[in-house]
Amino acid sequence: MTPGPALPGATPGRGPLAGILVADFSRILAGPYSTMLLADLGAEVVKVEGPAGDDTRTWQPPVRDEVSTYYLGVNRNKRSVALDLKDPDDVALAQELARRADVLVENFKPGGLGRFGLDYDSVAAVNPGVVYASISGFGSGPGGAALPGYDLIVQAISGFMSLTGDPEGSPTARASPSSTSWPACTRPSACWPRSTTGTRPARGSTSR
Repeated sequence: MTPGPALPGATPGRGPLAGILVADFSRILAGPYSTMLLADLGAEVVKVEGPAGDDTRTWQPPVRDEVSTYYLGVNRNKRSVALDLKDPDDVALAQELARRADVLVENFKPGGLGRFGLDYDSVAAVNPGVVYASISGFGSGPGGAALPGYDLIVQAISGFMSLTGDPEGSPTARASPSSTSWPACTRPSACWPRSTTGTRPARGSTSR
């Protein structure tokens, strides 16, 4: 497994999180934005994508050098590797990355990584100090684990959309995703103790 080079202009290895290895198993926005901030702060982030790449690679136009600017906008300063988790050899590579990582971030459906041996219990068994961050729309409990968690759904079900737009019109979504910013704000705080004292919290679960 050889991750690709960082994007032009990247400066990995500089900043307060230099020396931290992040295994990024997240997709679309909430997770990638979080790990992008870790990369901006100096962490080495390896983004794991399926054979077809992150969904946002196809969200175009606009593009830059034939790559979706949406994808580039939340994945700067990272390296990327394509792994097919239906392939046992690629699963083994993903598990090895998780074993080495200081931090693992994922936003699969709750429990979705378990069948690949990449759930918290499996990873912590071989990497006890890992900071394992799971991002979901409504948590991993029985009341919300099966619910999808896209930003528009969260804005609607929370009532936020009733406060925006024309008072006489229909509920209006905020154009810029809002709920996705919260996990992005909390990830660096979990890594900071590790980079300064050598100690790490173990597990975090963030619901948008």
